[in-house]
Amino acid sequence: MQKILGYMRRAIKEYNMINDGDKIAVGISGGKDSLVLLAGLKLLQRFIGISYELEAITIDPMFNSIPGNYEPVEKFCKEYDINYTVLKTHIGEIVFDIRKEPNPCSLCSRMRRGALHNTAKELGCNKLALGHNQDDAVETFFMNLFNEGRIDCFSPVSYLSEKNITVIRPLVLAPERIVAGTAKKLNFPVVKSLCPADGKTNRETMRKFIIEQRKTDRSFSDKIIGALERADISGWGK
Repeated sequence: MQKILGYMRRAIKEYNMINDGDKIAVGISGGKDSLVLLAGLKLLQRFIGISYELEAITIDPMFNSIPGNYEPVEKFCKEYDINYTVLKTHIGEIVFDIRKEPNPCSLCSRMRRGALHNTAKELGCNKLALGHNQDDAVETFFMNLFNEGRIDCFSPVSYLSEKNITVIRPLVLAPERIVAGTAKKLNFPVVKSLCPADGKTNRETMRKFIIEQRKTDRSFSDKIIGALERADISGWGK
Protein backbone atom coordinates (compact mmCIF):
# COMPACT_ATOMS: atom_id res chain seq x y z
CA MET A 1 0.00 0.00 0.00
CA GLN A 2 2.99 2.30 0.49
CA LYS A 3 3.52 2.72 -3.26
CA ILE A 4 -0.15 3.61 -3.74
CA LEU A 5 -0.02 6.17 -0.94
CA GLY A 6 3.04 7.71 -2.57
CA TYR A 7 1.30 8.11 -5.92
CA MET A 8 -1.82 9.48 -4.25
CA ARG A 9 0.02 11.94 -2.05
CA ARG A 10 1.95 13.25 -5.05
CA ALA A 11 -1.24 13.74 -7.10
CA ILE A 12 -3.09 15.39 -4.21
CA LYS A 13 -0.24 17.82 -3.56
CA GLU A 14 0.65 18.62 -7.19
CA TYR A 15 -2.95 19.24 -8.25
CA ASN A 16 -4.18 20.70 -4.96
CA MET A 17 -6.97 18.13 -4.85
CA ILE A 18 -7.91 18.27 -1.16
CA ASN A 19 -8.17 21.13 1.31
CA ASP A 20 -8.95 21.42 5.01
CA GLY A 21 -12.65 21.00 5.70
CA ASP A 22 -13.46 19.04 2.54
CA LYS A 23 -16.14 16.38 2.70
CA ILE A 24 -15.28 13.88 -0.02
CA ALA A 25 -17.65 11.38 -1.58
CA VAL A 26 -15.78 8.39 -3.00
CA GLY A 27 -17.48 6.67 -5.93
CA ILE A 28 -17.36 2.92 -5.28
CA SER A 29 -18.06 0.65 -8.23
CA GLY A 30 -16.85 -2.36 -6.29
CA GLY A 31 -13.83 -2.70 -8.58
CA LYS A 32 -10.20 -2.74 -7.52
CA ASP A 33 -9.54 0.93 -8.30
CA SER A 34 -12.34 2.38 -6.19
CA LEU A 35 -11.57 0.13 -3.22
CA VAL A 36 -7.86 0.99 -3.31
CA LEU A 37 -8.80 4.68 -3.61
CA LEU A 38 -11.09 4.52 -0.59
CA ALA A 39 -8.55 2.70 1.56
CA GLY A 40 -5.81 5.08 0.45
CA LEU A 41 -7.80 8.20 1.30
CA LYS A 42 -8.64 6.76 4.72
CA LEU A 43 -4.99 5.93 5.47
CA LEU A 44 -3.77 9.31 4.22
CA GLN A 45 -5.98 11.07 6.75
CA ARG A 46 -3.46 10.04 9.41
CA PHE A 47 -0.41 11.83 8.07
CA ILE A 48 -1.07 13.99 5.01
CA GLY A 49 -1.66 17.09 7.15
CA ILE A 50 -5.08 17.90 5.69
CA SER A 51 -8.35 17.54 7.62
CA TYR A 52 -11.17 16.01 5.55
CA GLU A 53 -14.16 13.67 5.86
CA LEU A 54 -15.11 10.69 3.71
CA GLU A 55 -18.35 9.18 2.41
CA ALA A 56 -18.56 6.09 0.19
CA ILE A 57 -21.25 5.85 -2.51
CA THR A 58 -22.21 3.03 -4.86
CA ILE A 59 -24.59 3.62 -7.75
CA ASP A 60 -26.15 0.23 -8.54
CA PRO A 61 -27.25 0.18 -12.22
CA MET A 62 -29.27 -3.01 -11.58
CA PHE A 63 -28.07 -4.73 -14.76
CA ASN A 64 -30.61 -7.31 -15.94
CA SER A 65 -32.85 -5.92 -13.17
CA ILE A 66 -30.68 -7.75 -10.63
CA PRO A 67 -29.38 -5.84 -7.58
CA GLY A 68 -25.64 -6.03 -7.14
CA ASN A 69 -24.26 -7.80 -4.08
CA TYR A 70 -22.35 -5.08 -2.27
CA GLU A 71 -22.35 -6.73 1.16
CA PRO A 72 -18.56 -7.33 0.99
CA VAL A 73 -18.06 -3.63 0.24
CA GLU A 74 -20.35 -2.66 3.10
CA LYS A 75 -18.26 -4.80 5.47
CA PHE A 76 -15.09 -3.25 4.01
CA CYS A 77 -16.42 0.26 4.73
CA LYS A 78 -17.36 -0.68 8.28
CA GLU A 79 -13.83 -1.92 8.89
CA TYR A 80 -12.53 1.48 7.78
CA ASP A 81 -15.25 3.33 9.71
CA ILE A 82 -16.66 5.02 6.60
CA ASN A 83 -20.37 5.67 6.04
CA TYR A 84 -21.58 3.74 2.98
CA THR A 85 -24.56 4.53 0.75
CA VAL A 86 -25.93 2.30 -2.03
CA LEU A 87 -28.38 3.86 -4.48
CA LYS A 88 -30.34 1.40 -6.61
CA THR A 89 -31.25 2.77 -10.06
CA HIS A 90 -32.84 1.72 -13.37
CA ILE A 91 -29.76 2.69 -15.40
CA GLY A 92 -29.19 -0.86 -16.67
CA GLU A 93 -32.79 -1.17 -17.86
CA ILE A 94 -32.73 2.24 -19.57
CA VAL A 95 -29.42 1.65 -21.36
CA PHE A 96 -29.84 -1.97 -22.44
CA ASP A 97 -33.58 -2.71 -22.50
CA ILE A 98 -35.29 0.59 -23.33
CA ARG A 99 -32.69 2.49 -25.34
CA LYS A 100 -30.89 -0.65 -26.60
CA GLU A 101 -27.71 1.39 -27.00
CA PRO A 102 -25.25 -0.10 -29.52
CA ASN A 103 -22.43 1.62 -27.61
CA PRO A 104 -23.81 1.58 -24.06
CA CYS A 105 -20.79 2.82 -22.09
CA SER A 106 -21.20 6.53 -22.85
CA LEU A 107 -24.84 6.81 -21.75
CA CYS A 108 -24.33 4.49 -18.77
CA SER A 109 -21.32 6.51 -17.62
CA ARG A 110 -23.18 9.83 -17.91
CA MET A 111 -26.18 8.53 -15.97
CA ARG A 112 -24.03 7.02 -13.23
CA ARG A 113 -22.02 10.23 -12.90
CA GLY A 114 -25.22 12.25 -12.62
CA ALA A 115 -26.54 9.97 -9.88
CA LEU A 116 -23.18 10.15 -8.10
CA HIS A 117 -23.10 13.94 -8.24
CA ASN A 118 -26.63 14.24 -6.86
CA THR A 119 -26.06 11.72 -4.07
CA ALA A 120 -22.79 13.37 -3.08
CA LYS A 121 -24.52 16.75 -2.80
CA GLU A 122 -27.35 15.22 -0.75
CA LEU A 123 -24.74 13.91 1.68
CA GLY A 124 -23.23 17.38 2.02
CA CYS A 125 -20.04 16.64 0.08
CA ASN A 126 -18.18 19.32 -1.83
CA LYS A 127 -15.85 16.92 -3.64
CA LEU A 128 -16.23 13.60 -5.44
CA ALA A 129 -13.24 11.25 -5.75
CA LEU A 130 -13.14 8.79 -8.65
CA GLY A 131 -10.78 5.84 -9.06
CA HIS A 132 -9.31 6.51 -12.50
CA ASN A 133 -5.67 5.44 -12.64
CA GLN A 134 -2.81 6.31 -15.00
CA ASP A 135 -3.77 3.63 -17.51
CA ASP A 136 -7.34 4.97 -17.65
CA ALA A 137 -5.98 8.41 -18.52
CA VAL A 138 -3.80 7.06 -21.34
CA GLU A 139 -6.69 4.97 -22.69
CA THR A 140 -9.02 7.97 -22.63
CA PHE A 141 -6.47 10.12 -24.46
CA PHE A 142 -6.16 7.61 -27.30
CA MET A 143 -9.90 6.91 -27.45
CA ASN A 144 -10.51 10.63 -27.97
CA LEU A 145 -7.72 10.81 -30.55
CA PHE A 146 -8.59 7.70 -32.58
CA ASN A 147 -12.39 7.71 -32.24
CA GLU A 148 -13.16 11.45 -32.29
CA GLY A 149 -10.07 13.05 -33.80
CA ARG A 150 -9.47 15.37 -30.84
CA ILE A 151 -6.70 15.79 -28.29
CA ASP A 152 -8.37 15.59 -24.90
CA CYS A 153 -8.50 13.64 -21.66
CA PHE A 154 -10.33 13.81 -18.36
CA SER A 155 -8.77 16.22 -15.86
CA PRO A 156 -7.09 15.34 -12.55
CA VAL A 157 -9.36 18.01 -11.01
CA SER A 158 -12.63 19.30 -12.50
CA TYR A 159 -15.04 21.84 -11.02
CA LEU A 160 -18.66 21.26 -12.06
CA SER A 161 -20.33 24.63 -11.74
CA GLU A 162 -23.86 23.31 -12.36
CA LYS A 163 -23.49 20.96 -9.37
CA ASN A 164 -21.09 23.11 -7.34
CA ILE A 165 -18.91 20.06 -6.77
CA THR A 166 -15.27 19.31 -7.61
CA VAL A 167 -14.30 15.96 -9.10
CA ILE A 168 -10.84 14.70 -8.11
CA ARG A 169 -8.85 11.65 -9.22
CA PRO A 170 -6.16 10.89 -6.61
CA LEU A 171 -5.05 7.64 -8.32
CA VAL A 172 -4.39 9.34 -11.64
CA LEU A 173 -0.59 8.94 -11.42
CA ALA A 174 -0.70 5.30 -10.26
CA PRO A 175 -0.17 2.58 -12.91
CA GLU A 176 -2.95 0.00 -13.05
CA ARG A 177 -0.55 -2.87 -12.33
CA ILE A 178 0.33 -1.26 -8.99
CA VAL A 179 -3.33 -0.73 -8.14
CA ALA A 180 -4.27 -4.28 -9.13
CA GLY A 181 -1.32 -5.75 -7.26
CA THR A 182 -2.27 -3.84 -4.11
CA ALA A 183 -5.90 -4.96 -4.22
CA LYS A 184 -4.85 -8.57 -4.72
CA LYS A 185 -2.15 -8.55 -2.06
CA LEU A 186 -4.49 -7.04 0.55
CA ASN A 187 -7.39 -9.27 -0.54
CA PHE A 188 -9.81 -6.39 -1.09
CA PRO A 189 -13.41 -7.55 -1.71
CA VAL A 190 -13.65 -6.80 -5.44
CA VAL A 191 -17.20 -7.14 -6.78
CA LYS A 192 -17.50 -8.61 -10.29
CA SER A 193 -19.32 -6.33 -12.72
CA LEU A 194 -22.68 -7.65 -13.98
CA CYS A 195 -22.61 -5.35 -17.02
CA PRO A 196 -23.57 -7.27 -20.20
CA ALA A 197 -20.92 -5.32 -22.13
CA ASP A 198 -18.10 -6.00 -19.67
CA GLY A 199 -14.90 -6.83 -21.57
CA LYS A 200 -16.43 -5.98 -24.97
CA THR A 201 -16.07 -2.19 -25.03
CA ASN A 202 -14.00 0.34 -26.99
CA ARG A 203 -11.97 0.90 -23.84
CA GLU A 204 -11.04 -2.78 -23.72
CA THR A 205 -9.85 -2.56 -27.33
CA MET A 206 -7.75 0.47 -26.48
CA ARG A 207 -6.35 -1.27 -23.41
CA LYS A 208 -5.07 -4.10 -25.61
CA PHE A 209 -3.50 -1.56 -28.00
CA ILE A 210 -1.61 0.10 -25.14
CA ILE A 211 -0.43 -3.24 -23.77
CA GLU A 212 1.07 -3.98 -27.19
CA GLN A 213 2.87 -0.61 -27.22
CA ARG A 214 4.37 -1.30 -23.81
CA LYS A 215 5.89 -4.55 -25.05
CA THR A 216 8.41 -2.53 -27.06
CA ASP A 217 8.46 0.61 -24.87
CA ARG A 218 7.98 0.14 -21.12
CA SER A 219 7.83 3.91 -20.59
CA PHE A 220 5.05 4.39 -23.17
CA SER A 221 2.37 5.45 -20.64
CA ASP A 222 4.76 7.71 -18.71
CA LYS A 223 5.58 9.53 -21.96
CA ILE A 224 1.90 10.15 -22.70
CA ILE A 225 1.28 11.48 -19.18
CA GLY A 226 4.37 13.68 -19.52
CA ALA A 227 3.07 15.06 -22.82
CA LEU A 228 -0.32 15.85 -21.24
CA GLU A 229 1.44 17.73 -18.43
CA ARG A 230 3.89 19.66 -20.62
CA ALA A 231 1.18 20.73 -23.09
CA ASP A 232 -1.29 21.41 -20.27
CA ILE A 233 -3.95 19.32 -21.98
CA SER A 234 -7.30 19.32 -20.13
CA GLY A 235 -5.84 20.79 -16.95
CA TRP A 236 -2.90 18.40 -16.66
CA GLY A 237 -0.32 21.19 -16.49
CA LYS A 238 1.08 21.91 -13.03
